[in-house]
Amino acid sequence: MSDASRGGSGMDYRAAGVDLDAADAAKHRLKRLVESTLTDGARGRFGGFGGMFRVPPGARAPLLVASADGVGTKVKVAVEANRLDTVGHDLVNHCVNDVLVQGARPLFFLDYVAFGKLDPTAVEAVVAGVAAGCRENGCALIGGETAEMPGVYTPPDFDLAGFIVGWVEEDAVLGPDRVRDGDAIVGLESTGLHTNGYSLARRIVLERMRLGPHDAFPDGDGTVADALLAVHRSYLPALEPVLDRVHAMAHITGGGLPGNLDRALPPHFDAVVDADSWEVPPLFRALERAGGVARDEMFRTFNMGVGMTVITPPEHAGAVIASAQARGVRAWRLGRVRPGSGRVAIEGAAAGA
Repeated sequence: MSDASRGGSGMDYRAAGVDLDAADAAKHRLKRLVESTLTDGARGRFGGFGGMFRVPPGARAPLLVASADGVGTKVKVAVEANRLDTVGHDLVNHCVNDVLVQGARPLFFLDYVAFGKLDPTAVEAVVAGVAAGCRENGCALIGGETAEMPGVYTPPDFDLAGFIVGWVEEDAVLGPDRVRDGDAIVGLESTGLHTNGYSLARRIVLERMRLGPHDAFPDGDGTVADALLAVHRSYLPALEPVLDRVHAMAHITGGGLPGNLDRALPPHFDAVVDADSWEVPPLFRALERAGGVARDEMFRTFNMGVGMTVITPPEHAGAVIASAQARGVRAWRLGRVRPGSGRVAIEGAAAGA
């Protein structure tokens, strides 16, 4: 017996919460954005079932370096502020930095965006940020997925993830095996929280500061949204010219300096970080004060103003610093490598020890 003969109406995908017309509209909006990122290595056309990319010509023994990540609960800040065009840029820069620490240049990127209810305008804003990040880093956006998942995400919430592939010559891979006793550690300045620590930061702002996204942020020059949505910096332009002078690097994300710099160390060396070598930015001090967060917890949760660390022979530290500063990124001697057991020691009065 048919639905009609039982007195019911026929069902369709829209009735189940998925709008195919909205999906088609979103795809048409994204074509221009995707094509704006394509580089010489990209092959195929927009809308294919898989993206294609040519291995760089002239490569001798190339290794592909892949990484996947998200931007965590920073998407909640973006939704609350109704500012969706930056988190995609964050995502690309974060992933670029993750492969950069092994000496890799990015080749191509794929994104995944999932909504509870698909809004073509919102999708376009998110992917516009992804495209901006890809153009900044010379990385082709060759594919991705836009999903509508009613019952999994509650509108207007959404989720965002990215997947990057880069390449490096096998004999140029950076990492702990290159690190030597007495190496210098250079710190490169972050542009704020980047993409980690947001669960704690949002709770402090909402519950202790009692501020909304459009309120002025204490000790800052803008709103809460301005402070918390500052784009995660890409360190590729600052460091690409000096990669041949670098032994290892660490991207300072979740876990802060103690939980990331140790990943660049062999088990028989320690990293000594001088916490007095830089001034912790006002954003972090305001969160620390309002939340009553212990200083060691701050260092484990946030980057504290240090977005990337570079381990390099002492004689090359000046060149690394100069390369960063020439591209508008403040850099300084952060510490040194010494014999030890693979741990990070944060020393100085500012460490709060």
